[in-house]
Amino acid sequence: MARKRVHLDRRTVLKGAAAGAAATLFAPNIVTAQSKAIRVGMPTILSGRVAQLGTSSRNAVMMEVEKVNAAGGLAGRQIEMVVRDSKGAPQEAARVSRELVNSDGCEILLDAEASSGAFAVQEVAKDLGVLCIHTNSETSSLTADPKLRIPNAFRACRQGIHDSIAGGAYAAKIAEAKKLDKWATCSPDYAYGRDSTQLFMEYLKHFYPKAEVTTEAWPKLFQPDYTEVITKVIQAKPQGLYSCLWGGDLTSWIDQGNIYAMFTQMEVFAINMADYTALTAVKNLPKGIHSGNRYIKTFPNTPKNAAWAEDYRARFKEWPTNWSWENATGIHFLAAASKKANSADGKKIEEAMRGLKIDSPFGADGTITMRAEDQTIIGYAVGWGMTIPNEPYVPEVTAGDWKNILELEADWKKRSKYT
Repeated sequence: MARKRVHLDRRTVLKGAAAGAAATLFAPNIVTAQSKAIRVGMPTILSGRVAQLGTSSRNAVMMEVEKVNAAGGLAGRQIEMVVRDSKGAPQEAARVSRELVNSDGCEILLDAEASSGAFAVQEVAKDLGVLCIHTNSETSSLTADPKLRIPNAFRACRQGIHDSIAGGAYAAKIAEAKKLDKWATCSPDYAYGRDSTQLFMEYLKHFYPKAEVTTEAWPKLFQPDYTEVITKVIQAKPQGLYSCLWGGDLTSWIDQGNIYAMFTQMEVFAINMADYTALTAVKNLPKGIHSGNRYIKTFPNTPKNAAWAEDYRARFKEWPTNWSWENATGIHFLAAASKKANSADGKKIEEAMRGLKIDSPFGADGTITMRAEDQTIIGYAVGWGMTIPNEPYVPEVTAGDWKNILELEADWKKRSKYT
């Protein structure tokens, strides 16, 4: 029996079996008596300053769910996505996540929240025991800290410690060549900002001991005016500057920093710059900002990655973002684990997902592994390069060394008493 079409708003049910629909409209799913659809709840940010987070997450999920459903779904059950807007508020993320399970009948949570909301969703998953896949949060402790880790939650996105080791190694070579000894930081004042900044500077100093942080600026998340923090940084006269501002905060910071010519006065390392949502939104993109790869179609430089980006753009009339590939990866792992388990049961999928390696257009070697010990992905493409104001935006990317990343991560876990 066909379900009735529903109109989209912030509480819209996103139908996983949609085909041929616009990016914000989905056709009704067909549920048979023999194979009831499995509902997957997706809390994310669909309104406010960083709504692109949720939009590009939802777009990628829609695209990949349709492929999974066309191939038979999860053990014969079609996926039906139920998407809720958290408005970027942790308490709302927790509320809608609980509602998705208790009221909407969702059997799995795909947590497309930023780190500010992911910890709240983690608590809901812990309480309800439902399978949860985090697809955006990069705060390392979410899965690294055994006090926070739970057996039913997995991370299908990059992790701060990995980026920081790769970024620290990259920045150290430039710092040594250009004698960048005096550093400032300007990052958002919440878990991800603090975590990313501390780790980046730790590994910059590991590879280049002369580096010293002399000034720190901590703007609030979604802060509208950066005049004060920009002035503080400029007055400190650092030789190098690190920032992990992201999304609308990053683009506003850059537009306002351009007014003060901040980016011509120091070497800037903005880890989240190389993402189309930032690269295409900045009014005047400064030349020569160093950035980690968030998502660009040229890294990894493979036909599969380029084809995935082109497919996304053809459908949604814009390039995918860092959040897009991470959410796509979450669906890829869900489908692969279900196939391995030959089941749509959350507990059986959990067991199959631990240690699972899948082929992926986003892998450094064409594969990504869900590491069993802490249920987070490794082996994804990670690297750093310098931006230019037009396409391809980051023409050369220095790939991170995963052997080195894993060795230093193991040492960090030991020092942090995470093992």
